[in-house]
Amino acid sequence: MEQNNYAQPDKQIIMLVSGLSGAGKSTALKTLEDSGWEAVDNFPIRLIDRLIATPSSINSDNNTPLALGFDSRTRGIQTDALIKQIKKLASNNRFQIMSLFLDCSGNELERRYAETRRRHPMSHDRPASDGIAQERQLLDPFRRWAENIIDTSKMSVNDLQTEVRQRFSLTSAPRMTVSLTSFGFSRGVPNNVDLVFDMRFLRNPHWDDKLRPLTGLDKSVSDYVCADPEYEASISKIYDLLKYILPLYEKQGKAYVNIAFGCTGGRHRSVHITEKFASLLQEAGFSPNISHRNLSSRIIDSLEGIPDNK
Repeated sequence: MEQNNYAQPDKQIIMLVSGLSGAGKSTALKTLEDSGWEAVDNFPIRLIDRLIATPSSINSDNNTPLALGFDSRTRGIQTDALIKQIKKLASNNRFQIMSLFLDCSGNELERRYAETRRRHPMSHDRPASDGIAQERQLLDPFRRWAENIIDTSKMSVNDLQTEVRQRFSLTSAPRMTVSLTSFGFSRGVPNNVDLVFDMRFLRNPHWDDKLRPLTGLDKSVSDYVCADPEYEASISKIYDLLKYILPLYEKQGKAYVNIAFGCTGGRHRSVHITEKFASLLQEAGFSPNISHRNLSSRIIDSLEGIPDNK
């Protein structure tokens, strides 16, 4: 992720976010919040002085960037008076004032309102096009004043989220959290898993009398699993997939990715594979969390299927 170039040391960043109803303001604010900003929607701007004087709920030094959303529904909104108030606030060296306006074509806004069956906030008893035109006129002074304008006419929600993250993500935003879990299919698949890899095609250490009481954390079990003729090729292909797909998840703003490796009982093959991929992903720059769900489960031959030599 590229480092932002807008932040100035020792200044409270305040982003004023507005736009036409249906253009994506709420999505933009939620994306900013997920990126580390403190976001407040439909806030009466005349009360901004009181808000700034209130200690941040995120950290005590009040340096968390603040995003304030407003539109035609905001109580007592008058854009000309609003801009004067913002200019006065910007003259204070304590603050760095930014602005973002979400725009959209009238035809696209009409389509969105027709699809959602919602009424435009300024057209209670008139066609949506009338309300859109009235709102555009009301907010036009702020649109002309804003230094950041995003036209969402041809954007999906995902496109808008990506654009906001690229423009305004903070350098301190954490990387995506990757969790690796080993488990046994005989005891059920874990909940909330994004990717599941079934490793039962590898030979099963359970049917070796010396290895049965051990786990995938033991070297002798790992050596046994690694000796399978299919091991190297399968590890390589799965790793290639993860190297390709994890950055894509991160680019789309996914905060958590849970990957599970399963074998029959969850004590041998899946445990070794999970440890193996934890090491590989660390080398690739990730810091995966590791969980072995069935590592201490009771050994039951009947759950392990047919022995490899039969």
